[in-house]
Amino acid sequence: MTELSVRRTNPADRAVLERLWLLFRHDLSELDGRLPNPDGTFRSERLESALSDPDWCGYLFERDDRPAGFAFVRSLSGPTRVLNSFFVARGARRSGVGLQAMKSVVAEHPGPWEVAFQDANTRAVAFWRRVATEIAGDAWTEEHRPVPQDPTGPPDVWIAFTTR
Repeated sequence: MTELSVRRTNPADRAVLERLWLLFRHDLSELDGRLPNPDGTFRSERLESALSDPDWCGYLFERDDRPAGFAFVRSLSGPTRVLNSFFVARGARRSGVGLQAMKSVVAEHPGPWEVAFQDANTRAVAFWRRVATEIAGDAWTEEHRPVPQDPTGPPDVWIAFTTR
């Protein structure tokens, strides 16, 4: 694999993150059945928070000086960091980019972490279990929690671990 760069985002990254966000939301629409807004965009509150909320931060992954993905982390001032959004472009998947990127992001914020995803996203299930094991060995937990904004929908799967 060529060298991967993982760095905090800054305001100059907005256009790239907006485009990657559309790809991310498009991928998820296969699982949740949501269509884009009439203007072709998707809800972007998380993107806005990652760019402006001091309790959030974003990371951009680049390979060969090209965008390969992103991660948004929230609860920076809380006791547990929460990975809010994570995306690897299809052309970089299954190459180790996701695991390497996540290890870099977690290293920036030592301590407890939580990651949520859906059981229906079978690739995410396998990926996040692997990430937790790589980072924390067998010292991680997994539980199902209802989604506050959608209590009648399927619960989220939450993996929790602490960096070593």
